[in-house]
Amino acid sequence: MSASDDISKPGKFPFTRGIYPGMYRDRLWTMRQYAGFGSAEESNARYRYLLSQGTTGLSVAFDLPTQMGMDPDHPLAAGEVGRVGVSIASLDDMRRLFEGISLEQVSTSMTINSTAAILLAFYFLIAKEQGVDPRKISGTIQNDILKEYVARGTYIYPPRAALRIVTDVFAWAANEVPEWNTISISGYHIREAGSTAVQEVAFTFANAIAYIDSAIAAGLDVDAFAPRLSFFFNAHMDFLTEVAKFRASRRLYARLMKERFGAKNERSCMLRFHTQTAGSSLTAQQPDVNVVRTTLEALAAVFGGTQSLHTNGRDEALGLPTEESARIALRTQQVIAHESGVTAVPDPFGGSYYIEELTDRIEAEAMDYIRRIDEMGGALAAIESGFQQGQIQTAAYEFQRSIETGERVIVGVNRFQTEQSAEIPVFRINAEVERSQVEKVGRVRSGRNEAAWRASIEALEIAARGSDNLMPKIVAAAEASATVGEISDALRSVFGEYRDRG
Repeated sequence: MSASDDISKPGKFPFTRGIYPGMYRDRLWTMRQYAGFGSAEESNARYRYLLSQGTTGLSVAFDLPTQMGMDPDHPLAAGEVGRVGVSIASLDDMRRLFEGISLEQVSTSMTINSTAAILLAFYFLIAKEQGVDPRKISGTIQNDILKEYVARGTYIYPPRAALRIVTDVFAWAANEVPEWNTISISGYHIREAGSTAVQEVAFTFANAIAYIDSAIAAGLDVDAFAPRLSFFFNAHMDFLTEVAKFRASRRLYARLMKERFGAKNERSCMLRFHTQTAGSSLTAQQPDVNVVRTTLEALAAVFGGTQSLHTNGRDEALGLPTEESARIALRTQQVIAHESGVTAVPDPFGGSYYIEELTDRIEAEAMDYIRRIDEMGGALAAIESGFQQGQIQTAAYEFQRSIETGERVIVGVNRFQTEQSAEIPVFRINAEVERSQVEKVGRVRSGRNEAAWRASIEALEIAARGSDNLMPKIVAAAEASATVGEISDALRSVFGEYRDRG
């Protein structure tokens, strides 16, 4: 099928022009602003502020100890508590994070991978505490562990054990939280590590294939879980390439689901994705210019048909965004949505000779990569051999070299410099956050029922040694006031830890 065969049919397979017939004429994308820093209380205040300013979905950033399954008092957590996201060590922290925010009325995305099952368990329990039916809560956990080995590095367990946790979440969530997106398969971090647009698409879908294969091997029917799969892409600076990339991704995914996996439910073939503007495109030099970069990248995502969008703050090359920068970033989305007129028609670039040719080319080149990975034995085997990592490193080197030679112009960096850059306020984390979080986790441990806690940890270890679904045991441990670090350590004791051979 060529591009011209489906050019006039938004909402129809293979969804090149969008997954819904009316797209933004019927419903705008969800405007999420990624936020999280310091303590749960501080992040809660930022979430309330963003909601008051018109954000339509929350997106939670977690600090590195939380992402790596370490409590705030772990020796390796020193200096990192609350730094690049909020510190969440226990159900008590999660309770404070969403205090005064009804989980029935807000959709929450959580950028968490190795400990995704634990944070979902916390969220599930908080919903029940609020009197909300967990079957009605909506949101997403990233839960995309394979890209951690490829591009990001916040892994804990060996890949095959980590995959088991992912598929256990799929199976548990289908019954317990059916409106929840159980994975957000991420090309964003692949692109941030230096990949090309084609590699972003190809490696993301190769990972998706591995997750789907794993779920089917575990006995799940593809149409039972595929409608809850979601994706996370990067919107970079090459505007037309990015628009075509999103269109090509939709078509390629639809064909993979139907032809490779035999999906019969049309929703299983719909690529639903969140987009974030490119953090790696932002510059410390002349940071106000980053507002222009973010606007162009956000427009590419909208022209490409995204379902939700985060726009970066102008100051993110310098630190976490200030409240003012977060507001400007949100206003950027709101101006595009309500003033630009670009939402009046689905896929406005559909039929453009160049866009259609570029869409075809990206799809074909991405499929070539997927075939190469298939020949290696799939994404997991290719990751273990270092294939994706090597391809990304080469692309990143070539991109940087083009900047250094002047072939690629970065305004304010290698051309159009100024002697002095404008001073803007930089967000600072209070050093007292770490001490406070250490005290809080200590109070959780001293105040819990020791026998119930110990029994829950032992039950989790037994399940990990066997083949039972781990999620009910993780939920029980969370309810018994086990911490993120303790639950992770229980799994470490069975699965071990992964060490990158590179």
